[in-house]
Amino acid sequence: MTMTRDEAEAFAVCWAEAWNVRAVETVLEHFHQDVVFTSPTAFAVVGSPIVRGKEALRAYWTAALARVSFLRFTVDHVLWDPVRRELAIIYTSEKDGQTKRVSENLRFNECGQVVAGEVFHGIPGVS
Repeated sequence: MTMTRDEAEAFAVCWAEAWNVRAVETVLEHFHQDVVFTSPTAFAVVGSPIVRGKEALRAYWTAALARVSFLRFTVDHVLWDPVRRELAIIYTSEKDGQTKRVSENLRFNECGQVVAGEVFHGIPGVS
């Protein structure tokens, strides 16, 4: 799997647009069935910071979105490592009046599916 910088940027923009309209299935289209996803928010929503499998990830994201009335992701920039097949999407997250910087790191397999993801949240109010 190869991705150019332009393709990485386009992926990130489409990813943010899908989140902004709460299109969980559109986001999940890129994820492998056995994905492992780590997020500090997952602990609060599903009781574990590590979510294993696409079905569990769908359930987590659906439950998390049900708790949020306003959501807006704005991509700042991306970092692409072709050797590791890892994409970092650096963005501003606005959720229910709270703004913070976030990095979502996605690792792809050779077929272009996300097999691992990890989210790093910044300090609320600092962007």
